Amino acid sequence: MTVATKNIEEVQNEIIDDFDLLDGDRESTIFYIMELGQELPKLDEQYMIDENLIKGCQSKVWLTTDFQEGRIIYSADSNTDITKGLISLLIRVLNNRTPQEIINADLFFFEKIGMNGVIGSQRSNGFASMIKQMKFYALAYSAKS
Repeated sequence: MTVATKNIEEVQNEIIDDFDLLDGDRESTIFYIMELGQELPKLDEQYMIDENLIKGCQSKVWLTTDFQEGRIIYSADSNTDITKGLISLLIRVLNNRTPQEIINADLFFFEKIGMNGVIGSQRSNGFASMIKQMKFYALAYSAKS
């Protein structure tokens, strides 16, 4: 297992830089998010069950975790490319971190890239549910250790 070499803030700044290249173009931004979703490895069918669904998402989003050497490894999938792209951004930021890093993470990239104006309130609420679930897993692992 490779340990994340960049801290959460650095990864978020990279994401902001990536989206800056799109110059606020809504169509390009949506297409880019969908491309990110297509790059996320498909979750094995056995994990695409109701207990792994994130509540509060308009689309179906499945999230699973593994705990290795004190770090959380996230895996996810969705039935839509745009939602899969959104969860892939969160995995990029939070994957392979300690529970405490995830719990304490100030996730500012979403607002900085103007995502609320691109995906609308329904998906923004779903994105907040994804963050909540990822932090909930971190809290659970933190309590166990």
